[in-house]
Amino acid sequence: MILNILFASWLGLELSIGVQAGATDAATSWHKFVRSPSSHTVKPLGIIPESTVGNVSNANGLVDGGGPTVLSRNNGDDLLPTVVVDFGQNVVGVLSLEFSGSQNTSTGLPGLRLAFSETMEYLRDRSDFTRSDNASGNEKLINGTDQVAVKNNNYTWTDLHGCENDKKVCSDGLHGFRYVKIWLEALASDAPYTSSLGSVSISGLNLEWSAYLGTPDTFTGWFECSDEEFTQWWYDGVYTVDMGTDMFLANETEPRGASSPTLEGKQVLFDGAKRDRDPYVGDLAVAALTSYLSHDFTESTRNVLEDLALHQRADGWIPPASINNYTLPLFDYPLWWVICSVDFVMYTGNVSYANTYWSTLVSVLDDYYPSHIDNATGLLDKNAEMGYGDYAFLPRSGPITYYNALYVHALSYTSQLATSLGYREDADRWSSRAAAVGVALLSHNFDKTVGAFYDGGPCPGGTAGTLCDVHAQDGNAIAILAGVTDDETSAEILDYWQNATSQAYGNAFYDSSILSPGDQFNGRVYAFISYFEIAARFATPGKATSAFDEIRRLYGWMAGHDPQITMWEGIGPNGTAYEGAFTSMAHGWSTGIVPLLTGYVLGVKPLTPGFETWEIRPVVDGGDLTWAKGEVPTPQGKIGVSWERKDTPSGLEFVLGIEAPDESYGVVYIPTVGLDNPKIKLDGEAVTVSLNEPAGCASVTVAGGKHIFTVES
Repeated sequence: MILNILFASWLGLELSIGVQAGATDAATSWHKFVRSPSSHTVKPLGIIPESTVGNVSNANGLVDGGGPTVLSRNNGDDLLPTVVVDFGQNVVGVLSLEFSGSQNTSTGLPGLRLAFSETMEYLRDRSDFTRSDNASGNEKLINGTDQVAVKNNNYTWTDLHGCENDKKVCSDGLHGFRYVKIWLEALASDAPYTSSLGSVSISGLNLEWSAYLGTPDTFTGWFECSDEEFTQWWYDGVYTVDMGTDMFLANETEPRGASSPTLEGKQVLFDGAKRDRDPYVGDLAVAALTSYLSHDFTESTRNVLEDLALHQRADGWIPPASINNYTLPLFDYPLWWVICSVDFVMYTGNVSYANTYWSTLVSVLDDYYPSHIDNATGLLDKNAEMGYGDYAFLPRSGPITYYNALYVHALSYTSQLATSLGYREDADRWSSRAAAVGVALLSHNFDKTVGAFYDGGPCPGGTAGTLCDVHAQDGNAIAILAGVTDDETSAEILDYWQNATSQAYGNAFYDSSILSPGDQFNGRVYAFISYFEIAARFATPGKATSAFDEIRRLYGWMAGHDPQITMWEGIGPNGTAYEGAFTSMAHGWSTGIVPLLTGYVLGVKPLTPGFETWEIRPVVDGGDLTWAKGEVPTPQGKIGVSWERKDTPSGLEFVLGIEAPDESYGVVYIPTVGLDNPKIKLDGEAVTVSLNEPAGCASVTVAGGKHIFTVES
């Protein structure tokens, strides 16, 4: 029996799917998952009662507005009056305190100290991180806490970067945090302007949100499915990127030589909300996709890509970020600039960007990296004298699998774009080189004893030219996505990785710690690189179950641990923040859940710039999802997808509904949901489909518009 299904209101019709979990309005049922504040003025959610000590009256007044909160200390033997405010989730911006006066009991005004933290674990007598922690000289204003000399009158104090009295009573300014600890105490270095005695009356507290405010009305893409946790994690990923989408201002960004007149005052996509607050291009490989799929706000990504292109060296190398005056020596990030540039054109349709920076892109692929090819192996061979060279600041050298797989991926992906834009010679040259490097990689670096690629370099202290017996997640995952391996080899790699590195909080990025024993690499998880492994699992026949499993462990762990909601820069052994308090707990490169669910569970991807041609290939097996729906923004209009599968008395039934802009067309891969001889209909009519596809789906090319595919036994 064919399902009776009508499209959701996002297709201009009325939804009639029985599994919609009580959704009252298909067009807005996802609004409840959006995490952003409702306005730029953000109030705290609560007080941490057990953290309130000393003489504090009406602590809850900071939250409920029911009168002032008063902190008092009359002599040096009294406890320091302290209150901890919880905003309920990570926020970013500038804090303000409304004072209704103070009273002195000694020389100097009563002093307040403020410490900020993303987690309770690192909320101590200093902030978990301040801009001053990375600063030096005149840029270093504070040593862990922001200071206030509370005046005797009514006024509002705003936590702006600077000092009240020359170099004394100073504040760091903008912070990314969930908790703020406020207590009455003066720094000895602030004498004679502040005192640790007296009383302070606080009549109000709020944060002025500085980042992109992603309220439901700003979403141009959305996602929802039968698993509310998956749905919530999609919106948590968007919120994490929203927190990092902000204006580049010298006093609010990374101080280590990162201030740049070519970025000042522009919207950018920072790597993290708390730190480093510098726009690293590698992070955009995930964060920018999250942005494209949720909000029609591409300016922040384009500003970063263009700025880095303007700082390209004569040899073709592109800096990873503005830090150290655009000189940080990362070997992999020029390739990420290429990949992110292609993503930008494919998802936004901005062909003028491609034409403007085509020579920049050509120089990266044809000048810089070929100069590092070892003619004997045909592989990129990174010189040890270059020092650390990648996203994890690892001192890897030699024919590293990751660098070579990434080069193959960049060559192949850019060849696809070159073909679309009519750069035929470039496309042929790059696709040919990609194939050659891929063959060399399999020949030289594949470890047949375990069925995975070696990391590719010598062991510490080992002989140059030898391969250390260690394997890395990055090279193996990206080699699969780059098409270096066939399906059988891909499955072999993924099976090995699952067995060797599985943790309760994801899959580790190395299978041993031989490269750096003290750092426990085999217990460290990077959600950034895990995104590519999970994508490889979705792309490899028969591995979707393990993809869903890894999603649940990785994103479920971050969602279930303080600060919750936002996604961590890295996870260390036993599920800890991998660099302690320094760790960014709201990092855009860890939001791969968004492109994973949109690009694989809905299955929507561009084939040519701006989705003029596209594919829809939903993964519906391997997990326990029974339905999914959503929209993907494109320059011509939205691509909508809605699918449902269920068992009925007459057998398994599956319905896939799509809507795409009329002037576009694409390939739809219809899941056959395990049926041996499925009956497939398109808009109610039997359709001839191509069966020369990977097991589990059939394909048909359709023009834009509204279409319904049905599959039954």
